[in-house]
Amino acid sequence: MGIKSVDAGMLKAAVLASAKRLESKKEWINELNVFPVPDGDTGTNMTMTIMAAAKEVAALEEPTMEEISKALSSGSLRGARGNSGVILSQLFRGFTKEIKPVDVITVMTLANAFMRATETAYKAVMKPKEGTILTVAKGMADKAAELATQTDDIEEFLRQIIACGDEVLSQTPEMLPVLKQAGVVDSGGQGLMEVMKGGLDGLLDRGIPFDAEVSAGKPQEFQGAAAGRSDLETSDIRYGYCTEFIINVEKKYDMDEEMKFKSFLESIGDSIVVVSDDDVVKVHVHTDHPGQAIEKALTYGSLSRLKIDNMREEHHERLIQNAPGSGKEGKAAKEEAKAEGGKTEGANTEGTKAEEPSEALSAGADPKERKPYGFIAVSIGDGLADIFKGIGADYLIEGGQTMNPSTEDLLNAIEQVNADVIYILPNNKNIILAAEQAKSLTEDKKVYVVPSKTVPQGIAALINFLPDLSPEENMENMIGEMERIQTGQVTYAVRNTSIDGHEIHEGDIMGIGDSGILAVGSEIEETTLEMLKKMMQEESELISIYYGQDVTEEDASRLRDKIEELYPDCETELNCGGQPIYYYLMSVE
Repeated sequence: MGIKSVDAGMLKAAVLASAKRLESKKEWINELNVFPVPDGDTGTNMTMTIMAAAKEVAALEEPTMEEISKALSSGSLRGARGNSGVILSQLFRGFTKEIKPVDVITVMTLANAFMRATETAYKAVMKPKEGTILTVAKGMADKAAELATQTDDIEEFLRQIIACGDEVLSQTPEMLPVLKQAGVVDSGGQGLMEVMKGGLDGLLDRGIPFDAEVSAGKPQEFQGAAAGRSDLETSDIRYGYCTEFIINVEKKYDMDEEMKFKSFLESIGDSIVVVSDDDVVKVHVHTDHPGQAIEKALTYGSLSRLKIDNMREEHHERLIQNAPGSGKEGKAAKEEAKAEGGKTEGANTEGTKAEEPSEALSAGADPKERKPYGFIAVSIGDGLADIFKGIGADYLIEGGQTMNPSTEDLLNAIEQVNADVIYILPNNKNIILAAEQAKSLTEDKKVYVVPSKTVPQGIAALINFLPDLSPEENMENMIGEMERIQTGQVTYAVRNTSIDGHEIHEGDIMGIGDSGILAVGSEIEETTLEMLKKMMQEESELISIYYGQDVTEEDASRLRDKIEELYPDCETELNCGGQPIYYYLMSVE
């Protein structure tokens, strides 16, 4: 007989099965990364994106199609990480616009939804590239349109679409030479196919059971980074309770009401984030009176996903956990933390990662004083954090390779910076789309996304900001100065491959430039010098070196001395970046 229609309960099962299927394939998809670097994170980003949506869907007990559509769209939109995650969220956004008004989904509904999903995703990408997740989505949408008049059996319809998607995916190496050279299919396209296959499994009641308590898991280095609520300010806690909830809007809630609501929250707390998406409002506030925030929110509608955490208690526990674990100093630090009890206000534990961004947040002017402009930078590493703070960054998001911040993380940062105009420096090509998505969701501030793809580019852009220029002129100037520099990154290979004319083996050291791999070798210093040689130009004047957490100051100093000998007409700067994964970041200008 087959499946002729899908109701809300069946759709819920499909969404949850899709999430679990993608989660189960996460690491495999990560390994499809073209460059054999230890930061292939497509699978992780897509999994965290769909899990953000799936958890909202899972919380709906007897959902309507409209409720599932809102949960799937808003959850994926806010939870989107990396380019692949943002594109997936846009596919969901377009898909749900078609299914939201119906009671049951038919083959024709699906065909229209697939087409709307593809159109929405293509519009979200400034320069769509074929041979990617977009191509796979378009191939399936075209097949859906073809099949819509040939069958009313949803199971058969989806099986044929999935077969078409697999075929298109297999052709992606022919569309993108870099995929063919690396011997892989597009990782984002593979992730999308796992979503499709998981959805069909869910409809047939054979998907992986969904446990809302089990998430995709953050990469280990990402623990402590801001995500819905922030651990950034716990070293100096003014308000004790981190309060979060979602308002399901049922009464008047326009821009004026939103501003009144924000003003009320400001009167009882700080660290306020209010993100509105259709009839759903995500709220985050630090306050001593969570009940007052809840009572006010109830005047607009019903509440869900309510969460209240005692931050002083959490900070006390973190002090104990993060105190050095061995030796007399470690024991003394833990005893001191225990002795503090709940009195943690003003406490600080040297070297605690979660507290570094709070220093960045307070590095500029008084956060209560409205500024004409402000800066948000994405970075990781103690040294790089200090550099960004020193040149004017108001807020640092701990992230980058292996830990792309979500759209909601960026929205939280925008909310924290009290400025009329805000510039975001993603410093990673895989974060630019999420930053653009956060920009599109921001209504009360003017946001500019500087398309910095590396940390040195971000530093160059921020250094060249000129207060007397207009926001548009500054944007143009920052991009122009950023593009004047050559950047390079030195890391290690995680698998064997052949790319950019190099035969690479697992464990090799690679020097990666702005447009590809520049050098491969067995020694860090030797490979770094070979990379630098290819970055140098006749007019080069300044070489900047940022050494990572796995490089000693002695080794970095020795490298600098050799560079000064090789290029005596250039000024050479050495900085401790403290970044993981990459031994050196370099720039030449």
